Amino acid sequence: MRVTQSTELNSVVSISSIIIFILLFIINYLHRSFKVYNHYRTLAIILYTWLILLGALWCRIRNEHHNSDHFSRKPADFFKIWIAAEPQQNGTILRFKARVIYAYTGSKKRLANGNLMLAVRSELHHPLSMKYGQTFLIPAKYTTVDPPYNPGEFDFKSWLEDHNIFHQAFLEPEKMVATGEQKGLAIISFALALRQRQTDRYRKLIKDDEAFAVAAALMLGYRSDLSTETLSAYTKTGTIHALSVSGMHVGIIYLVLEWGLRWMNRKVILKWAKVIVILVLIWSYTLLTGYSASVLRSAIMLSLFIIGRSLRKETGSLHALALSACCLLVYDPFLLWDAGFQLSYLAVIGLVWLQPRIERLRSFKWNWLQKLWSMVSLSIAAQVLTSPFSVYYFHQFPVYFIFSNLFIVLPVAMLMYSGIAILLFRLYWLAPAFEWLICLMNNGLNWMAHLPYAVVDAIWLSKTAFILLCLALVSLLTGLQNKKKLMVWSALLLLLCLELLLTAEKLTCARQKKILLFSLNKHYAAAFITGNSAVLITDLKEENIAFKFHIRPALDQMKITATTCIAWGKRLKRGDLTITDHQLSFRNFRVLLADSSMNSRHIISQTTFDAIWLHGSPKLQINLLRRDLQFGKIWIDGTNKTYAVNKYLLETVNSKQTAIVLIKNNSSLINLK
Repeated sequence: MRVTQSTELNSVVSISSIIIFILLFIINYLHRSFKVYNHYRTLAIILYTWLILLGALWCRIRNEHHNSDHFSRKPADFFKIWIAAEPQQNGTILRFKARVIYAYTGSKKRLANGNLMLAVRSELHHPLSMKYGQTFLIPAKYTTVDPPYNPGEFDFKSWLEDHNIFHQAFLEPEKMVATGEQKGLAIISFALALRQRQTDRYRKLIKDDEAFAVAAALMLGYRSDLSTETLSAYTKTGTIHALSVSGMHVGIIYLVLEWGLRWMNRKVILKWAKVIVILVLIWSYTLLTGYSASVLRSAIMLSLFIIGRSLRKETGSLHALALSACCLLVYDPFLLWDAGFQLSYLAVIGLVWLQPRIERLRSFKWNWLQKLWSMVSLSIAAQVLTSPFSVYYFHQFPVYFIFSNLFIVLPVAMLMYSGIAILLFRLYWLAPAFEWLICLMNNGLNWMAHLPYAVVDAIWLSKTAFILLCLALVSLLTGLQNKKKLMVWSALLLLLCLELLLTAEKLTCARQKKILLFSLNKHYAAAFITGNSAVLITDLKEENIAFKFHIRPALDQMKITATTCIAWGKRLKRGDLTITDHQLSFRNFRVLLADSSMNSRHIISQTTFDAIWLHGSPKLQINLLRRDLQFGKIWIDGTNKTYAVNKYLLETVNSKQTAIVLIKNNSSLINLK
């Protein structure tokens, strides 16, 4: 049924696109008769509508989950897969995108397609050696990706779907049988192998682990060895772009090549040979760094610039940027939803379009001060256009981004030149200075990240607030550019609406009285919220990764500024919350805390509870509890064993009580008036 609906939708979009294309062709052929120059806005709307329809059609076509040959359509015993992306080691797990090519059922073999996210256990001291293009036979055991169960959690399911991946599998190494075949593009295999050799070379030359990780990320785009602390320092200072190979890196490569091959400008043949050499080397570097969206965008733009300059044609930066975006989206239309793709293009638009306008606002007599102002305007322009998206995605804003970007400008340039010299010309005597400069930059950024008010974090914008902020920014910049007072006033009105919305949300959170039950596997957590403070009953520490991933986002989203964590069984009296022996009272809401210590105890008083919290697989019978107590719902947290959960659910099937299972189910929110 789904395939049929998809086909019908594709037909509608295809017919609409063909009709609009024919209309555009007629208008272009008869542009004088229709006087198109008087209706350019209407023509632009029609053209953009056609492009959007083509994009929607291309996304539907590239969505392999709708394909009848997708491996999930029919059952199978084994899959033949090949590694379609460079494996990434994270702790003891090796993850990579696999491409299914065959499905085996018994002795029958059929063609299949689709992407699968594989996670394989890999010891840190003896990591698995798996490379792009290798083929394996694996069991056809896979699962759909779980959605986020708690508020504010990272939506890994949607992130994978944006990369055309809808299923995942966890395997032990012995379950994978290598076939010895090689798939994929040979040039990508060569590039990844070359990058690994260069990374190993840095590993031998650089002793400091953090310096090595930054060098590999800065020069080669290899970020697997970056620690959480280093990433946090670069993120909080607004300099994370330095660790992502992008236009700045490709531009420096171009300047080095242009300077080194300037002797070839003497003759026309040599000049064109130089162009070919530079283009080949730039695209080789692009492959070497993993061909990410930012690198591909930079390579395409720079290629257009080089060819246009050689042909003595003026190549508009925005036109080249748009063409590079089209090329990337034709290659992979799902890049449009990738945060890195969006931020990369917004930053470049800021540098190309907004930066010259900001720089013209002030001029200085002293040359050094003018250059300083030029670098400041670069940082401001990139930050202005990317801020709404970075705040929406990452919930923080770096306050000292101007100073931190000024701090790294010279070191990054020096590191790029010396790093290239070490790799290309084997100037290993530069390695100590190279390592010292990286350590200096890391220490400086780490110091800035720990300055007071270095970052404004826990910023959670709703979709409505995000749209209002984007519309206000576009209206303000458009109004200032075209000197339209109406657009400027519209921007101010939108900002006023945004401020009223944020104020209303803040007042609502200040008056909230809620109980939030978190859904956790093998752990437990329940937040009792009063205004902007919360008492959290949990076995997780605040510095624990699971706490930061599952619990902290929800607290930040609900604007909780003060959190008290206590473990199960602790007594507490604070505000509206009272915890005594196996009883919890929050305002007028009463909870019986039932654990294994109640196995041999019998409740004789007819007490009324709003809920019973079952913890640690207590040997209690719901029927007997119903006889002795009056209660509403049953909370079953993640510390209960599977057999106990099934037993509790079976006992509540024919009763009026409702069981809330906090294992691989959505969290539960209780609003108290």
